[in-house]
Amino acid sequence: MPAFGVLTMELHIEHARSLKGKRHVVKSLKDRLAHRHNIAIAEIDYQDVWQSALVAAVTVSASRQLAEQVLNAVERDAAAELGGMLISAGIEWLV
Repeated sequence: MPAFGVLTMELHIEHARSLKGKRHVVKSLKDRLAHRHNIAIAEIDYQDVWQSALVAAVTVSASRQLAEQVLNAVERDAAAELGGMLISAGIEWLV
């Protein structure tokens, strides 16, 4: 049975002074994580808020264990890159 996992990450980009500044941070993060982990990733909320973003990364795998490893690696890389900008993260499973 395939496993569908969704990692949501809430970001607070304190140094962003415009939507353009925020989008630069979000796009860079999305591009690097998608390339490094072969995932689908998108900004899913707060698109019109300067300093906040909600990003979701999705993976599909033959096993839940493998999907969980991928999403945990994505979260670790995001935390390493963002530092204190990563407010929260959580994984949900779609059946």
